[in-house]
Amino acid sequence: MVKKLLVALSIIGSAAHFQAQTTAPADDLNCYNKWSVKFDSRGAEDVADGVYTDVIVTSRVGGKANCWSGKAEVLHNKLLRCYITLEDGTYEEVKRTWKNGSNKEVAIVNGISTSMVTVHNELINVLWPNKIKAKKPAAKKAPEPTDD
Repeated sequence: MVKKLLVALSIIGSAAHFQAQTTAPADDLNCYNKWSVKFDSRGAEDVADGVYTDVIVTSRVGGKANCWSGKAEVLHNKLLRCYITLEDGTYEEVKRTWKNGSNKEVAIVNGISTSMVTVHNELINVLWPNKIKAKKPAAKKAPEPTDD
């Protein structure tokens, strides 16, 4: 009886483990990828010149990403500077040693800045989530035929 119970528990545990493995890839999206998918599917309004205190600053190395609340300055449709919001409400400018001047003339396309690349291959992007366009309404289904 105890052997049968252990075998049954083992099978149930294996099935749960297998299901977790098959659903893991969707859960593996990092914070940058999740936002990027949303921007791609809905599009974004243009980002006008100004200072924005509602941006997300992302840092990616390989498949890992960190996303922070931040502030960004935009002039002539280009990102000038970006800052990370600290816990006390102050800001710290994002300063790195950049590859090939990748922090110069940073365009903003569809609500996301082009990637700035550091000498350590860290990718930095700024996202404007409040510029995402409203979700489009779903298509209305047609009625089924009737016997008239």
